[in-house]
Amino acid sequence: MEDFVPYALENLRPHAERIVVVVNGSLTEEGRAKVREVSDEVLVRANVGYDIWAHKHVIDHLGPELGDFDEVIFTNDTWFGPVRPFDALFDRMDGSSADFWGMTDHPREVPNPFTSNGVLPYHLQSYWIAVRQRMLRSDAWASYWRDLPAMPSYFDAVLSHEALFTEHFTGRGFTADVAFPSADYPTGHPALFNPDLLMRDGCPTLKRRPLFHWPPFLVRHAVIGRWLIAQAERYGYPVELILRNLARTVEPRVLNTNAALHNVLDGADIEPAPPKAPASALRIVALLHIFYPEMTNEMVDLVDNLPGDYDLVITTSDAERAAEISGIMSHRHARGRFEIRVLPSNDGRDQSAFLIGCRDILMSDDYDLVVKLHSKKTPQDGFNIGRHFRRQQFENLLASRGHVAQLLELFENEPGLGLVYPPMIHIGYPTMGRAWWANKEDFARYCDRLGIQVPLDEISPLAPYGSMYIARPEALRLLVQHEWSYADFGGVEAYRDGGLAHVLERMPSYAAGELGYHTRTVSTTEYLSISYTSMEFNFDHLSATVPGDAVDRIMLLKQAGYTGTGRVGDFVRMYFGLHPRVGRLLGWSVDWAIRGRSAVRRILSRRG
Repeated sequence: MEDFVPYALENLRPHAERIVVVVNGSLTEEGRAKVREVSDEVLVRANVGYDIWAHKHVIDHLGPELGDFDEVIFTNDTWFGPVRPFDALFDRMDGSSADFWGMTDHPREVPNPFTSNGVLPYHLQSYWIAVRQRMLRSDAWASYWRDLPAMPSYFDAVLSHEALFTEHFTGRGFTADVAFPSADYPTGHPALFNPDLLMRDGCPTLKRRPLFHWPPFLVRHAVIGRWLIAQAERYGYPVELILRNLARTVEPRVLNTNAALHNVLDGADIEPAPPKAPASALRIVALLHIFYPEMTNEMVDLVDNLPGDYDLVITTSDAERAAEISGIMSHRHARGRFEIRVLPSNDGRDQSAFLIGCRDILMSDDYDLVVKLHSKKTPQDGFNIGRHFRRQQFENLLASRGHVAQLLELFENEPGLGLVYPPMIHIGYPTMGRAWWANKEDFARYCDRLGIQVPLDEISPLAPYGSMYIARPEALRLLVQHEWSYADFGGVEAYRDGGLAHVLERMPSYAAGELGYHTRTVSTTEYLSISYTSMEFNFDHLSATVPGDAVDRIMLLKQAGYTGTGRVGDFVRMYFGLHPRVGRLLGWSVDWAIRGRSAVRRILSRRG
């Protein structure tokens, strides 16, 4: 039972004589207890027919009793609220003589590609419809629900109910009204495109969709989720309920994009620190896995940017390295507890050092935050690329005392913030568009084992590439409580894409999301300048030969499929991907095109 639901019901309670909650699916005892406190009855049914058949269920359950109420509100859990008080809404709608009314509406749409006749009728949007006694007691009402068709898909729910409900009952002599008519707004769908204007005008509901819809579509319409969340917060809504729900139910990269959960930290104000600046009250431990002892000073200098005292635990692979690290640390002043741990194996590298070598620390309740760093050289990728990757990780996390103070302030202000780490590395590495590499299948398998049901991002996961971050230990609990072994990681040959270490590198935000913790990415102002300009130039060139805006380009390329190396067979396959009707007329298919590549090559070789 997501926490935003009881909050909404609690605020509806003063206006409702009776509240009946219908749950599609199963309900834990904890969930039942939460919702029972703010309702009069809880019904649990099979998860079929969406919210529409849940409404039918409660209508059948209450029977003739339903007609005893002056007004019955049928709503669902597709909105956050109240972001504005219910009182003004109900006072205003009490003055309407309509038989039924909605929160928002959708204008008549012609042409519409999804309806059989090309017409989408004017309708009240079904996430909130209030029905009054004359209609509740009518034969038209009884027959509508008695004859309600099955709704196996979302489109069935829209086209067989939401789009028809208003026209069905107004056609039978009942009158309708709407609290916030689309005619008063600059688009036909203000609940999606103008939620800021709805909230400004007193609308209590903020639809979830503007925060989880496909990001390129929202970008096309300049719907800025970060501004919506900030506006809801200004009106007094506890936005941690929004982020907690979305962290559990939305692909992490989609949420990171729509809510713009990236913070650019300027590192100002505390550089140098005022002499009497208060130290952070957060209890912090820094866990450093050091394979290259010569990087010890550099790494400890970084964590020394933490305010006040912090505990430091260094893990390494053997006694010789431990002795070298100990010698370096003997010349430094520890600001808290200090320990060096020699691990029985380096299989899994920083991942095993963290999840196995420091499991006792992460499972304890001794710390509010953990800083995870490891000595990173990446010599196999060349000097420049390795140097950039290291700086991208180190500086975006721990650039200066002022930077770190601003980063920790994010945790202090947001109890639901689970992790903070640098954005996806893309300079020097072709991560964009392929960052799952060979890890997605095993990633999904381990999610099943760990009980992580957060949806997986389609193209690239939201992940701490480089595996350095600052986190709340409790946000990582699903990863840490599993008893990993060094044998799980395999030897040196297993440290590659598809291996457990690379799978786990991509998992922290999904594990945190399952527990309701969201992720933020951070960068310095300097790094954003470097990253953004290169990314803009690259996207500009990639877009030059594809028509339309980002939505058009993405859909065209997805429909065409993988471009391969641009050989004749690739273009044949892409052509039939873009023109499947032609392929069907010719009796061809994409599979035929792929199998025909060798034949095309033979023909060309003969001509040559």
